[in-house]
Amino acid sequence: MVEYMEAVLSAFLKELNQSSMNEYLRYCLNELVTNSKKANTKRIYFKEKGLDITDDAQYEKGMKNFKQDTLGDIKRYMNMQRAAGLYVKFILQTRNNKIKLEVRNNSEMTFREYKRIHDKLSRAQQYTSVDQAMNQILDDSEGAGLGIIIMILMLEKVGLTEENYQVLCENGETITRIILPINEKSQKELSVVSHEFVKLIDNLPQFPENITRINNLLDDPNAKMSEIASIISSDVSLATDLLRLVNSAAFALASPCRSISEAVKLVGIHGIKNMLLSIASINELSRLGDGVDEKKSIRKDMWIHSYRVAFYAYNLAKNFYPTSATIAEDSYICGLLHDMGKLIFEAVHPLMNERMKSVCVKKDISTDVFERLVAGVNHGEIGALIAEKWNFPEVITNVIRFHHDPELAAPEHKATANIIYLADMLAHFQREEVDFYQFDKEVLNSFHITTQSQLKMISEKLASEFAKEPF
Repeated sequence: MVEYMEAVLSAFLKELNQSSMNEYLRYCLNELVTNSKKANTKRIYFKEKGLDITDDAQYEKGMKNFKQDTLGDIKRYMNMQRAAGLYVKFILQTRNNKIKLEVRNNSEMTFREYKRIHDKLSRAQQYTSVDQAMNQILDDSEGAGLGIIIMILMLEKVGLTEENYQVLCENGETITRIILPINEKSQKELSVVSHEFVKLIDNLPQFPENITRINNLLDDPNAKMSEIASIISSDVSLATDLLRLVNSAAFALASPCRSISEAVKLVGIHGIKNMLLSIASINELSRLGDGVDEKKSIRKDMWIHSYRVAFYAYNLAKNFYPTSATIAEDSYICGLLHDMGKLIFEAVHPLMNERMKSVCVKKDISTDVFERLVAGVNHGEIGALIAEKWNFPEVITNVIRFHHDPELAAPEHKATANIIYLADMLAHFQREEVDFYQFDKEVLNSFHITTQSQLKMISEKLASEFAKEPF
């Protein structure tokens, strides 16, 4: 199991081009997992001996023989832990240019244990080397916390401090967490390659002229609603697509909308503008890579996911922001286009591999950075760059860029970014690709979601309604 976790850590860091941290974090991981296992073993041992782990005198009595008793019979104690439902979780995440390594176990720390750990963190600041720490620590009862001190000293070697190490208790779990910034050079190289990729897309179409012309009219405060409806109606294909979208289950109109003039009145200028952008984007993006048959099923799955996220986002907005029609309208198009970068990359990257590798060589950037783009890293940035090229409104560009990191979105767009983040995560949650603990707690709190059962209830309701959509 230790070898497996180390392999996962190594693959994770390699994917982020942070392999230089591997040696240090491998030690940290082993130390945190060992401490969590020991904490679980102590609970079983104290219970078996009839001792109260929260009582100082009984704690001292139990710890006298804890090590020799448990190490001599470790298999039995491990089996007892399994039977009692005790566990150790290892979690790796990357968000907002930071890496989080986290180990959790469901034996909540006592005050004594918490105080002991923080005492070791304070003492770690006194030492300049591992040798110095070992010479000064003589307490053998619990390894003296030497492992924690060594871990802090190792983190200091990569420019971190004890502030990057956190210990806390939450919902019956003890959580030990290390937060590390991702190397800036790696992030800059990824940004350069993303921009170069967008520059090289020579078959990406310009945004449709008819949509641009109508949008310019929609932006004109002197334009009449009847004039706008007339121009849209004159384009039969566009009018048909618009009415289909207006009458879709996502918008849940009380009665069917039968004319463009009625649609403009019902949805409003802002809503119609977003719908036209949606229709044009879908049409243009769907044409990319049409000649590659093996890509069609992949693109279909991507579009279904995009429609699902748009549907969820619109309904989340209607329920949690009932007084803001603008947020609901923006949420639909942002949900529909949130993975635009993935769609474009999937369609065109096989034809551009050699050109991109040549760019990497010229700019002295490892081709591994381009391989990370192939794996989907930075698709939010690529999608946002395309949206800017097409002169999309700032809210759409901003939310596409930060749909995985809503806390980085502009303040005026943060509510929409939170909605898209939650809608997207719910879609992945339903496919068992993410778990409850991976949801951003701040985003969940903004929707008053505090438990997994609440999340499941919302998820099941949205999934049930989306199942009625025709595909």
